[in-house]
Amino acid sequence: ETSADSSSPIRPNLNEFSYKKGSEIFGEKEPADYVYQVMAGAVRSYKLLSDGRRQIGAFHLAGDIFGLEIGSDHRFTAEAVVDTTVRLMKRRSLELVAQSDVMVARNLLSMTTSNLRHAEDHMLLLGRKTSLERVAAFLIEMDRRSTAAGILALPMCRRDIADYLGLTLETVSRALSRLHALGILDF
Repeated sequence: ETSADSSSPIRPNLNEFSYKKGSEIFGEKEPADYVYQVMAGAVRSYKLLSDGRRQIGAFHLAGDIFGLEIGSDHRFTAEAVVDTTVRLMKRRSLELVAQSDVMVARNLLSMTTSNLRHAEDHMLLLGRKTSLERVAAFLIEMDRRSTAAGILALPMCRRDIADYLGLTLETVSRALSRLHALGILDF
């Protein structure tokens, strides 16, 4: 399928693919030949550590673009959190369009800056906050990124949240229970 939507910042060769929950979209160290945009669903980017633990670096929700790398290979594995549809574009095509289209180049710079800001915020979250603060900050981030008003539907499970926040599953559950007991959130 090719998109004819000229208002999209990324135009040429847009193909959509669907992935079942838990399916790998791309693996760490694979060639970064494509850039991806979540059309529906959610994606987690993660690294498996040498001791077998998993560190989730980011969650990509509808509208988010991911897989744009500095080098030629992917640094993380990307996997569908739920049944997910993504739009793919050849990285080389995007680079060629960016050379001649100032708006595309500006959008790429903005996206890269936003990704850097997210990585810095995540680093601070992991390094200097209590477990309760980490869980609360995560919920605020997801609420800010959510389009639904008044309700927060999280596509990821508590284990994903734990692996994103550098906590155990039990610690995340205790923090959510504590926030519930304080009347800050309801289930």
